[in-house]
Amino acid sequence: MALGDNSNDIPMLTKVGLPVSVANGSDEAKNTAKYITKANYTTGVAEAINKFVL
Repeated sequence: MALGDNSNDIPMLTKVGLPVSVANGSDEAKNTAKYITKANYTTGVAEAINKFVL
């Protein structure tokens, strides 16, 4: 799993099995993601960790 929010994260997101983006991320990042969390200024990162890691 990798989390990204902008176009500079696309190379990383395309190399993992579970690319995740946040709701307020760029359209490019969200289009690459298999899962989109809440915004990163709320609980988006924690949401992904709780759902897929813990």
